[in-house]
Amino acid sequence: MGHLDERAGLTGRVGIVVGGGGGLGRACALDLGRAGVRLALCDKDAEGLADVGAELGADGPETLTGALDARDPEALEHFFERADEAFGGRLDILVNVVGGTFRQPFEGTNPRGWDALIRANFTWLLASTQLAIPRMRAAGRGSIINLTSIEAHRAAPNFAVYAAMKAGVTSLTRSLALELAPEGIRINTIAPDYVPTPNLRASMAGTDEERSFADQISIPMGRAGTYEDVGGCALFLASDLSSFVTGTSIHPDGGAWASSGWLNWPDQGYSNHPPLDVVRGYLSGGLSAGG
Repeated sequence: MGHLDERAGLTGRVGIVVGGGGGLGRACALDLGRAGVRLALCDKDAEGLADVGAELGADGPETLTGALDARDPEALEHFFERADEAFGGRLDILVNVVGGTFRQPFEGTNPRGWDALIRANFTWLLASTQLAIPRMRAAGRGSIINLTSIEAHRAAPNFAVYAAMKAGVTSLTRSLALELAPEGIRINTIAPDYVPTPNLRASMAGTDEERSFADQISIPMGRAGTYEDVGGCALFLASDLSSFVTGTSIHPDGGAWASSGWLNWPDQGYSNHPPLDVVRGYLSGGLSAGG
């Protein structure tokens, strides 16, 4: 075992990933599994869960899967009980990933839509976290990792309720960090910006070249995020390398949150407003600032 493996101390630990069948959850599951964590993965996507197990391979860690809707508290509780049976009641790591949103001005939303966003991004996470606490308390340690978003830390027009739920998870995480710290249980968030999942790519306008150019302007590191960027953060927060880290957020966003509106325009550098040649080109097209 190398120095890094010894410091991380993940081999043989048990982790649950809620939403581990695809996207960012899959990335977290693969990184944890390859580090020797025994896994319990649940997701609505049964095929995605099978793919994760296949990618970890026959020589990978012991893995339990369950196809379920995390918004169903009874189904979630039953899955935790299955994990207890499979791993002797041990739980060291919980990664809460499930979430989603849609674009719509707040004025056009309704209570049914609010409820859907609250259930998808907040309520289930309360249940999952509550289920984990007594299991981690029994071991005297644990790491809970909540996937949020950059939108938890900045304004998000047309995504107001979603952003409020992610901010709520962030505040919940900080409060629980204080409640749980005396028991050796840590809780943190990962707040990525744009990571092009298949669904997100399908919803984006423009060609790959155009989107890449836009990334170079809007993201200081000049590229979109990757699954591995997020999985690496989960690996760190799950491990002993972060044993004194709790109540905080890690931002795998290439500097997007730090930039706070500053864009890196080609040949002109950083500016918090469009260069004059862009403004002139916009106006010469017959448009005005009023639309």
